[in-house]
Amino acid sequence: MPENLDQVVTRFAPSPTGHLHVGGARSALFCWAFAKSQAAQGKDGRFMIRIEDTDQARSSEESARGILEDLAWLGIHWDDGPVLNFQGKTIGGDSRHVAPYFQAQRVTTYNAYIEHLMDVGRAYPAFDSSEELEALRKAATAAKQTFKYPRPADVKPGVPSAERLAKARAGTPHVVRFLMDADAVVVQDQVLGDVKIAPGEVDDFVIRKADGFPTYHFAVVIDDELMGVTHVMRAQEHLANTPRHVALQRALTRLDTKQPFRTPQYAHMPLIFNMDATKMSKRDKAKAARKAAKDAIAKNPALTAASLASSTGLDGKLVSDFLAAENDNLDVASKLGKHLNVALPEIEVFDFRASGYLPEAITNFLSLLGWNPGLKTADGKDLEKFDLDFLAKNFSIDRIGRTNAKFDRAKLLSFNADAIGAMSEEAFVSRWLAFLAEHEPAAHATVAALGHDKQLYLARALKPRAKTFRDALRPIGFLFTTDESYSFDAAAVKKNLKADGGAGLALLREAKAALESIDDSNWKPEQIHGVFEKIAQRHADASGKPAMGPVSQAVRIAVTGSTVSPGLGETLAVLGRAHSLARIDRCLGSI
Repeated sequence: MPENLDQVVTRFAPSPTGHLHVGGARSALFCWAFAKSQAAQGKDGRFMIRIEDTDQARSSEESARGILEDLAWLGIHWDDGPVLNFQGKTIGGDSRHVAPYFQAQRVTTYNAYIEHLMDVGRAYPAFDSSEELEALRKAATAAKQTFKYPRPADVKPGVPSAERLAKARAGTPHVVRFLMDADAVVVQDQVLGDVKIAPGEVDDFVIRKADGFPTYHFAVVIDDELMGVTHVMRAQEHLANTPRHVALQRALTRLDTKQPFRTPQYAHMPLIFNMDATKMSKRDKAKAARKAAKDAIAKNPALTAASLASSTGLDGKLVSDFLAAENDNLDVASKLGKHLNVALPEIEVFDFRASGYLPEAITNFLSLLGWNPGLKTADGKDLEKFDLDFLAKNFSIDRIGRTNAKFDRAKLLSFNADAIGAMSEEAFVSRWLAFLAEHEPAAHATVAALGHDKQLYLARALKPRAKTFRDALRPIGFLFTTDESYSFDAAAVKKNLKADGGAGLALLREAKAALESIDDSNWKPEQIHGVFEKIAQRHADASGKPAMGPVSQAVRIAVTGSTVSPGLGETLAVLGRAHSLARIDRCLGSI
């Protein structure tokens, strides 16, 4: 650990086994904010990313990169850690010379410390088979006791077992267990206060698995020391692990300096729950997809697990087991949700990215899950809207609460809608196009080809009503079809065109004649809207109310097939004169 006591180092250490959970993003955000807040106190703060990939069966490089990209997209940029080139910016590096940042590349270091612990009698090889351990667990359960690994009779504290070491080094399959001492363990937590663990409550836990890789408990302690971590900020679900980490820190001495390991300052943050007080989990997606599939099967007897599997290209037994809640496979959940046209709850950061949320809205919302700045607005309300710069300047651990936070999706959506609404039309176009390029490339090609003026017309019409970027895509389906291929909504046609002896069709013919008088150079929303206003005035009712609704709906059905679109002036301006008139002609000719 660095001798510079004015340097604060926090870290976020995800396991690369899938996308970044939004709860993990909150942890990373708080670690980043605390490190950045140090400048106000004249200290140096560093935020580090470390990839904990010792679970070789579940870890992947793809997941690691995805997590890094999600953090970078959120604006949570790390000072030290894996290098990532993201949107023209290079993030990360090794200025403090503590690399590598992937635990799978640090196994030699872990083994050196494990061998040292065995040599001084603080760890030992254990040769129990899985069957033997299972029998011990069953016996504890039958006796209504909590299972604790029974230390072998030949293992003595501080006395290395030559026989066990020789057997292990001869190649006999084994794990390595840490030999707990008989003292109580006290975790000094900056959020929860002192947490005391009585002697004997923690058994001799495994620090190296049979595959030769260290367990999470061991690797994290070694890395926090050697990488200079001063503050460990993580969710309260990790509190149960912390006594093991403190016990290891008390037992370990650095091999390079011979100095004892230091204990970082811990701060365990409140958990994040759904509004119904259930824990927010990736399994929420499986629950939603399972319910949707069961509801669909109940409504349609011809629908079965086998037919769903066939339609989605999934294994039949996998789908059957999923519906029976015997697995929560996220790939199954995703494909079933897509097939059934059901939106699954956003749980991971990438889900929110794909749904069209803004990173600044997400980080603003996440910062309020367990923390608040303690400031008021001019009208006396709690300050809730702020950016990352504000968070970095004002964050402090003492304002982290102890109670679990609730993930209010309606509030997040409101934050996002407000952020979109505050954008200029130019900014909306730029960022919306970037969203489409990443998540809807076909739509991006169409919108990009419109040209800047028409894109601004869309922004003017879509921005005030869009709560997400994906919301802005839904009303413009008419752009992604040819003049001949869209269909007319039969109910809308009957109500708005054919009713009252074809009154709507008569308005449509009148509108067409008026629109034909506008040339290409003047084919703009204002001029188009002016045409409709004049027609509406001519057909005002007895009270003098213009017939804008009937005129607009007649034209809207003609050019889009439905009664839903952005403002009609913008809709026709974006379609262009030739396409608009061709669509009206088609409607008049076919209805």
